[in-house]
Amino acid sequence: MDFQIVIPVLISFVISVALGPIIIPFLRKLKMGQTERVDGVQSHLKKAGTPTMGGIIFLLSTVVTSLFYVKDYPKIIPILFLTLGFGIIGFLDDYLKVVLRRSDGLLPWQKFLLQVVVTAVFVFYLLNYTDVSLAMLIPFWSGHYLNIGWLAVPLLFIAVIGTVNGVNFTDGLDGLASSVTIMVAVFFTVVSVGMNSGIEPITCAVVGGLMGFLLFNVYPAKVFMGDTGSLFLGGAVCGMAFALDLPLVIPIVGLVYVLEVLSDIIQVVYFKKTGGKRFFRMAPLHHHLELGGWSETKLFCVFSGATLILCVLAFWGVMYRYPV
Repeated sequence: MDFQIVIPVLISFVISVALGPIIIPFLRKLKMGQTERVDGVQSHLKKAGTPTMGGIIFLLSTVVTSLFYVKDYPKIIPILFLTLGFGIIGFLDDYLKVVLRRSDGLLPWQKFLLQVVVTAVFVFYLLNYTDVSLAMLIPFWSGHYLNIGWLAVPLLFIAVIGTVNGVNFTDGLDGLASSVTIMVAVFFTVVSVGMNSGIEPITCAVVGGLMGFLLFNVYPAKVFMGDTGSLFLGGAVCGMAFALDLPLVIPIVGLVYVLEVLSDIIQVVYFKKTGGKRFFRMAPLHHHLELGGWSETKLFCVFSGATLILCVLAFWGVMYRYPV
């Protein structure tokens, strides 16, 4: 393996660690604090006031590091656009909620419209200015691709918006979304290096930036990533997956994201169909387990460990793509 990939990891990590002590006090000074539901998990009430919007730390470290490499690695451009585009949407949402005190932030239709626009530009660039095709590699089936032609385009929209919101739902515990996404980004880094795909600088930058941020985000968190960070990471995961023809791998390496979204959907549908009854103690899934007695540390370890195992499994499912 080319040890040059360590360099963008280190650059992004150092930038992230350096930005933490600067940005966190600034966010605290501006009173950009987290609010907690009184009827939610009671142990979370003490987190009220913890600075949010901290995702700007690894957003900046990832973008700055990637810009060092963009000239020699042009394939990172669409991924960089998608991650930054969703990061800006998240920033706007956080800014409206936290700074302007608009409890709803961006209205659902506004957020959805912006996500569609960003995804549309990403798809257009991907199909017209790169060699990425609409065919999707089928894991565990050597050499076979799912090629449904232009029907893959609406599937791409669903995958991107679904994954982005899945990461957003996962960001409900100290360090959870950060640690899970580190595993996912490492997976895409290893696959990218093996394929010599040319997107390694940004996958490595995400890993390094998140590792630095996790120092401040692990329990007990000094800062939360907010929608700025979670939407940025969702865009990064999707961008990396589609650049490698691996969107069908997302439900495997990102199973935690999928379960978090599904638990919330089930809760809402069940609540409406039964006239107010709940299927889970609280949604999404990690809050259900918390109310069942699981500690944040246990959830962090189990979800991160499960993602690590799933990433190894997924790698086995695509490893035949490596050049012999």
